[in-house]
Amino acid sequence: MPELKKESRIVTVARLFFLLVVIPLLLISSLIAFSIGHYGGVSKTGATAALDQKSQEEMKVRAVDLGQGIADFLRERQKDVEIATILPTTAAAYKGFLDAKTTELWVKGEQGVVKEQLPLYTEMAYIDAGGNEVVKIVDGAVVPGVNVSDPANTTYKSEDYYQKAKGLSKGEVYVSRVTGWYVNKAEFEQGKRFRGIVRIAAPVFDQQGFSGVVALALDARHLARYTDNVVPTSSEYVVEADASTGNYAYMVDDRGDVISHPLDYHIAGLYKDGTPVPAITPQNKDEMVKKGEEALNLLALDGLEPALGEVAKEALSGKAGVKSYTFEGRSKVVAYAPIPYAAGGYAKPAGFGWVGLGVDVEKFNEQAKIATEKIEKEGQKWLATIIVILLGAMIILFGIAAILSRGINRSLRSEVTPEEMKNAGYHDEDD
Repeated sequence: MPELKKESRIVTVARLFFLLVVIPLLLISSLIAFSIGHYGGVSKTGATAALDQKSQEEMKVRAVDLGQGIADFLRERQKDVEIATILPTTAAAYKGFLDAKTTELWVKGEQGVVKEQLPLYTEMAYIDAGGNEVVKIVDGAVVPGVNVSDPANTTYKSEDYYQKAKGLSKGEVYVSRVTGWYVNKAEFEQGKRFRGIVRIAAPVFDQQGFSGVVALALDARHLARYTDNVVPTSSEYVVEADASTGNYAYMVDDRGDVISHPLDYHIAGLYKDGTPVPAITPQNKDEMVKKGEEALNLLALDGLEPALGEVAKEALSGKAGVKSYTFEGRSKVVAYAPIPYAAGGYAKPAGFGWVGLGVDVEKFNEQAKIATEKIEKEGQKWLATIIVILLGAMIILFGIAAILSRGINRSLRSEVTPEEMKNAGYHDEDD
């Protein structure tokens, strides 16, 4: 009977050990394995359904936010030129003003892509009533002025900002469209990027009346950053969107010209003589593509990509929306919204232009599939690791249980002497 009691105690201890240690370990491991499997399933479902109705509406909201942000940015620049009209017309005052107007931009340098604090404006000038630049700052340095009443003397050989600003009343401002030298496809592939400006000018008055014009040249990169660093299907920002994915944002002005795009050779620009590079049309497409000059005006694409022409007309009418369409056999989605800046020469409903967030659905699904497969592989690795850890833990725990059981057995044996074991009168009731 004592032996039965000892064995019962050993079994009881083993059961308690199993209940308190082994079963919880099994439950936790099972929960982790289930979570990994469930996460993989959710990720797969989320990837393949990434462009459902809800996601498209989220893209539309983001487009509206971007448009509003650009409009607010332009209003701030309008305030800058208004302040500039009351500054002393000296090089020192202008340089101090420009030094205070900086913001961060991602740029490519010798150390790779870095974030730098760069000036908002590349030029600032005071122009007298005769069109002569009395004070002129370019890239932080004082330079000799010219007479800009003749557009041929301006930086881009064709600018008329002096004439536009001269005809304004006090308190009014002129804001030009994006202007810059065109970057063709070959130049872009060699690493060259579009560097344009937006000319912002306002008239200056004294007691005798009109006395001149103050003009600022906004570095267009500060404007383009609102779309250049955006991926429509991600909340994170990138240094430079990859156009080959078909998943990027762009900006269009009130005339339909593309003014920001991951592929800079689609941005409207000028030849070196100041004449505009023709936009692609159904009539000149082959010729322009052969030359590597693929500037885009979305209002001129009716015969090539009618859906984008429709989007451009909708956006320039002041509307935001989402449109699905097929181009060259591929399914695409674009969310669009206007840039509600109606000042400086821009009028409602078109305002400054609009932003578009485009996604190539097939390419996106291909990327989603790759991401899903990667997630599943990682999940399988984690699951295999958990199984190995679990097996190892079980072996160790059963070893510990065996050692504990052996120790308990010895302890129980020591409680009863050999003489008592031989005593036939020993019964359970005597315990």
